[in-house]
Amino acid sequence: MPSRWTVTLPGADAAAVRLEHVHAVVSGWFDDDDTAHEIASEAFTRLLARWSSLDNPQSYLYMIATNLIRDHWRRLGRERRALRAVSATIPAEAVHHPAQDVDVRALIQSLPDRLRQPFLLHHYAGFPVRDVAEMLGRPEGTVKADLHHARARLRAVLGEAHG
Repeated sequence: MPSRWTVTLPGADAAAVRLEHVHAVVSGWFDDDDTAHEIASEAFTRLLARWSSLDNPQSYLYMIATNLIRDHWRRLGRERRALRAVSATIPAEAVHHPAQDVDVRALIQSLPDRLRQPFLLHHYAGFPVRDVAEMLGRPEGTVKADLHHARARLRAVLGEAHG
């Protein structure tokens, strides 16, 4: 009897593609089961979208899962670098207070749209200022000023939270 994780599609051979197995492989990379499930599900969704045009669905599935894992770790790295850049001017505390932890997403969401867009494109997506300016249809100088103002606002909020 197939499990709830097994998907058999037209043209599939006896070794049905199993989300359960992909989830188990992806789980090895994360302590968080929700993240692993989300990545495995996204990989499976992308597989299903291209099912009829694939010669080897299992290889494609694992390639997509690997790329999604890589993207996830890159995104976390960008988030950490952005937070370090914003908090570089805040003096370190000798004692950690969990009540003062910062919700980075909420902090960035609090920025006005004109500051948030260039901040995310530059610091999270990793685009150079020139590309960000082109994408947003703004002069480079304006984007640089917006990035400066965004970092200043975030520093001020972080300073209030930690001071």
